[in-house]
Amino acid sequence: MSATITLSVALVTRNRPESLARTLRSLRMQDAQPFEVVVSDDSDPELLEASMAVATRYGARHVIGPRRGLYANRNAAALACEGTHVRTMDDDYEFPPGHMHDCLRAVHERPATVWIVGECLPGEEGTRKPWVCPSQLHPRGHSVTPPHDTAIWAIADGASIYPRTIFDCGLRFSESFLFGAAYLEWGSRLHWLGWEIRQLQGTYVIHHLDLQARSFHDVRTNAGSRLFAGLCHSFIYQPSLHSRASTLMEFGATIRRRRMDGVWAVRDAIRAYRLQRPLSLHAWDRCRPDMIG
Repeated sequence: MSATITLSVALVTRNRPESLARTLRSLRMQDAQPFEVVVSDDSDPELLEASMAVATRYGARHVIGPRRGLYANRNAAALACEGTHVRTMDDDYEFPPGHMHDCLRAVHERPATVWIVGECLPGEEGTRKPWVCPSQLHPRGHSVTPPHDTAIWAIADGASIYPRTIFDCGLRFSESFLFGAAYLEWGSRLHWLGWEIRQLQGTYVIHHLDLQARSFHDVRTNAGSRLFAGLCHSFIYQPSLHSRASTLMEFGATIRRRRMDGVWAVRDAIRAYRLQRPLSLHAWDRCRPDMIG
């Protein structure tokens, strides 16, 4: 790990220039600033210029995204960064005072750790603990709160900090789904490879979640991405008879609930699993932290 630590922000956006401006404005109000801010923009052509203008106004480097879905854009944003560490970020966040200072402190204290950050909704900052730990993957493909005082595979899709070496060795978010729960597989994969994942408990992000403003919504993709994550978890990363049975039970339940959408979701999940399995097994020989150093 480099003695000089620099933290890049890999911010993904799509068709939300006003929301992007709110996030960048909040980021630039922080007392500590990242080494760089990269905005990877998947916007449609008619909104691309507006997003580019926002990024320029706030001193961010604007790059055109691959337009192949959220996770392809996350990969593109991370690979465009030049710092020793990469902080993922979404375009619907705001930050409490001292947030970036806490992120930088954590990276300096444990530079080989993957740090994850909890979230709250606007107005909840004073009504509950906003630093609830992000969730981790269950064999059935949904997310659950990790237990205390154990190694975790929880992951925060848009609020995690990674050593850049994770991407340099070839690890990538699965791009088999445009959106959905596929990111939960990423957390389970990193844990399996031996990367320490810890929650940054002293801070959080404020998530301006708007379910009506999502870029994509599709029952088949939502279901398929969960099944894919469960397959990888139960048949590669943490295989056991119990976990495999749980995953297969969810396959049957998805078909019963979703009918033809469920059948297609199962096919999508199996196809994505077959693509991911050789990549994950190959990563075992080159992307473990003890091998990277």
